[in-house]
Amino acid sequence: MLPSGREFVARGDEPVLGAALRQHFNLPHSCRGGSCGTCRVRLLSGRVSYPHGRPPGISAEEESEGHALICQAHALVDLVIETREIRHVTDVEIKCLPSRIEKMRRLAPDVMGVWLRLPAVESFAWQCGQYVDIMLPGEHRRSFSIANPPHDAALLELHVRRAPGGAFSEQLFTTLQEGSLLRIEGPLGQFIYQPGERPLLLIGGGTGYAPLKAMIRQVLEMEARRDVTLFWGARTKADLYEDGWLRDQAGKHSRFRYTAVLSEQAATGPHESGMVHEAVIRRVAGLAGFDIYAAGPPAMIDAVRATLPLQGADPVRIRIDSFDYAPTWS
Repeated sequence: MLPSGREFVARGDEPVLGAALRQHFNLPHSCRGGSCGTCRVRLLSGRVSYPHGRPPGISAEEESEGHALICQAHALVDLVIETREIRHVTDVEIKCLPSRIEKMRRLAPDVMGVWLRLPAVESFAWQCGQYVDIMLPGEHRRSFSIANPPHDAALLELHVRRAPGGAFSEQLFTTLQEGSLLRIEGPLGQFIYQPGERPLLLIGGGTGYAPLKAMIRQVLEMEARRDVTLFWGARTKADLYEDGWLRDQAGKHSRFRYTAVLSEQAATGPHESGMVHEAVIRRVAGLAGFDIYAAGPPAMIDAVRATLPLQGADPVRIRIDSFDYAPTWS
């Protein structure tokens, strides 16, 4: 692996990214479903295959030019890849730890809030926006963003959407209980909040709100001057599972503004209708002045990346985290 020169071993039945994560190599990635393109690498030597076909996040032309999406690519022979390994991103060690479900609460019909307690003898530090993996049998894993900021570290707060047939979420909604033991690995991810004085624009879709909640709390509770604007897109009002809390925060803090956007239900009162990126364009002037963080499903992320720069947003200041249902291999 260049330029670091480090090596890891991948089995023929697992994607290259899965092998890297299994051996604690924190390579750039986001959705892990082949949609966002964050894990794209340059293949300097060797050959890969895509057992489920070329993923949507890479074109035939990009593939012919030597690029690969390692979240889906399986190595056929020894590979040399060029990528950017994220090391010391939080100046802490990535750990694999036991955890206990301290509390569970149904936040929406298909979203469960889960609060995990880690061993008191183990330190665990993260930055707002990062996530942990829940480790499952057979070396499978599921990724969930941490919804609380590091200064409130007694428990880890996760927001888990129920995926039909999901290896973890179905258990969570049916058989797992408070007190159940899980094993986690983390912190992981490069979608990390950067302190500063520029106004902050947060765009969330569904449970993509979770890492943004950590950022909101970080700014409102620990920073004195930064303005924060949140646009949260959901299908219906029932999916806006913390709408009340957010409106309460907006009432308490003049520097926090919140807009909820419904895509599948007519908006009434303070809500808007349509797609969340369209609401941002309608409501926010001077996008060039914002640091922008967007987390949500691949279609939302694609729309943000494609449309906001056309309205003046600085692409360098747009940070993204693409949420997708976990692929079957992970």
